[in-house]
Amino acid sequence: MKITLTGYGKMGREVEKILLQRGHSAGRIITRPEELKSAKPDKSCCIDFSTPDAFRKNYKLIADKFVGAIVGTTGWYDILPQVKKYFTAKKKKLIYGTNFSVGVNILFEVTGYASELLGKFDYNPYIIELHHKEKKDAPSGTAVTLKNIIGENFETDIPVSSLRRGFIKGIHDIGFESEIDKINIRHEAYSRQGFAMGAVLAAEWINNVKGTIEFKELFKQKIKNLK
Repeated sequence: MKITLTGYGKMGREVEKILLQRGHSAGRIITRPEELKSAKPDKSCCIDFSTPDAFRKNYKLIADKFVGAIVGTTGWYDILPQVKKYFTAKKKKLIYGTNFSVGVNILFEVTGYASELLGKFDYNPYIIELHHKEKKDAPSGTAVTLKNIIGENFETDIPVSSLRRGFIKGIHDIGFESEIDKINIRHEAYSRQGFAMGAVLAAEWINNVKGTIEFKELFKQKIKNLK
């Protein structure tokens, strides 16, 4: 499997490490806009962990030059419809997600089931998320996804609190509180390895993907086939 990395920060390096562990390699690593513009189109799959601004500027180039893309960058979803439309027009594959961690995608499933049950009773949901001081977007894309999942079963507004400090890899606390008790669901990332592993799994699965799909939905399809 041929892979091109766009973005070579902490996440890009972690993805490269997982690729090597699983017998793949990053044939090209693109770190500057001019490198992407001058890159020749090929049959590789792009894994993008750049920045929101960079992806906004470069998504058309990514669709033009690669057979498909795994996009772990967040903070650009206000233009998601036009990104999907462009990839579809180019007949290219796109897997995007607010979080590629296997654990977090299980969290999405657990939260959906819990909110379906608790939405029938008098509970008030909330989300608290914490990340390192360098994270660009707040609330996190994961928190936004969680809010949307919970919102399918609650009509009230769901408050989200964000904190940026230190070197926190990622913590998401979901609470359902009533006058008589409280239920908490929590995910804490110890390293970036889980996010990188999910992105590499997505690249391994992309040949069987048609068009564009959110990783959360692709993951749901895959776990149904696990024994």
